[in-house]
Amino acid sequence: MQPQESSVHYSRWDDGSRDEVSMTAASSIEETSWRRICRKLCTGKLGIAMKVLGGVALFWAIFILGYVTGYYVHKCK
Repeated sequence: MQPQESSVHYSRWDDGSRDEVSMTAASSIEETSWRRICRKLCTGKLGIAMKVLGGVALFWAIFILGYVTGYYVHKCK
């Protein structure tokens, strides 16, 4: 495991009423790969297709759950 490098930069403005703190961390390989995959799957035409397919899958999952629940709730004895 490699140690992550990070740096903290603190600068105070002249008037003293505003302080600025900025932190930067060296990105690891996993983070870069994750961001690349997320960017590819969540943007553009592929992102739209993934969102549509996710919405359709969610619709059918809720529909089937409601159907099964309604069947057992309203089942004749």
